[in-house]
Amino acid sequence: MDTFNQELLDFLNKGTCTFTNALVVRNILDNNGYQNLSELDNWNLTDGKYYVIRNDASIIAFNIDKKIKNQFSIVCTHNDTPGFLVKPNPEYYENGYLKLNIAPYGGILNYGFMDRPLGIAGRLILKNDKDFIKKIIDTKRGVTIIPSIAIHQNDKANSNLDINTEIDLMPIISLNKNYSLKKLLKDTLNIKDEIFDFDLFLYNTEEALIFNDFITAPRIDNLTCTFAALKSFINNFNDSINVLAIFNSEEIGSNTFEGADSNFLIDVLKRIAASLKMDIAPTLANSLIISADNTHARHPNHDELSDHTNTPVLNDGILIMKEMNGTTNSVTSSLFKYICGIENIPCTYYTSRNDFATGSTQAGASLRHLSINSLDVGLPMLAMHSSIEVIGNKDTYFLYKAFKKFYQIHYKLKNNKISFK
Repeated sequence: MDTFNQELLDFLNKGTCTFTNALVVRNILDNNGYQNLSELDNWNLTDGKYYVIRNDASIIAFNIDKKIKNQFSIVCTHNDTPGFLVKPNPEYYENGYLKLNIAPYGGILNYGFMDRPLGIAGRLILKNDKDFIKKIIDTKRGVTIIPSIAIHQNDKANSNLDINTEIDLMPIISLNKNYSLKKLLKDTLNIKDEIFDFDLFLYNTEEALIFNDFITAPRIDNLTCTFAALKSFINNFNDSINVLAIFNSEEIGSNTFEGADSNFLIDVLKRIAASLKMDIAPTLANSLIISADNTHARHPNHDELSDHTNTPVLNDGILIMKEMNGTTNSVTSSLFKYICGIENIPCTYYTSRNDFATGSTQAGASLRHLSINSLDVGLPMLAMHSSIEVIGNKDTYFLYKAFKKFYQIHYKLKNNKISFK
């Protein structure tokens, strides 16, 4: 587990936005012999290892064994995290400071991003003669900051956390009104070509840390589940077709070209089935998709925020999320509990309080486009959507072990019966 957690810390540190994380995942897949497919090409698949990327952000990878049963075993997760998106025409000079015009991306915990060094990562479109070139970038150090108001100037700071995202969260980058974001990026990254356009995010540059029973880091939601899924998937073959789907855009509703609420997953599954001459309808009926995302642990100082019976603490193991707007049912949860039992992995249920809203899941978004048995699982965490989050030091490893077994086992769902071999 120690080696696993050290690799997890490295994954958290490098995946500074959806684009940089997708690049990290792609490099891992390349280094393990996976073949990159293009959606523009015809696919002539045999047994082997493949992946496809959409919009430089979402990745679907799959393992095809020589002996194929008509079944997809799918784990899906997401690699975008709450933070700040840089708006077009971002610079403006005010009160003696050059600021960046930004917008909150996802439901951020506002005060958690103040007074911290913020780097910039994302995608640039560079113009070189008549060509446009995409470039994934990361400053890898703090280049901007959002200063809070000192307690001496705001005597209500410790009692009123009313932060205005249009006023209080604009970061500063320079005292020079003639400076610019493009110049900052060119100087920092040694870019010679014209920066024609961009998709850029601010991120906390602090590094992940293990101490006692905890891991603290930026982007724990949801790169911990992403790492567990990826690690379990690599070179893991079964007579089912094992699939890993890592989506962008979950934090903003998944309704993008490459999000879970797009045709990306069903398009890939249809193309696999067509290439292998499989009938996709019965194949989907005998398949399972597991959506993995983090959720809330019981808070050490606020027990009143938890459900009466279904809110665990950190390191209690994997959570089977059974919410009214989720996709878990007793059949799919029984299958997953059986898998955890084989490996002696702790798992328990999670439900939220009735008066708290719950979010949708990747599986839920995907089910708008394909009918498939589904399950929502996750890991307990604290300080969700802050720039530094907290998770138990055992839980991600538990999830990795469960997913690894899921990818190895063959199950059959027929006539209200679940059978294994």
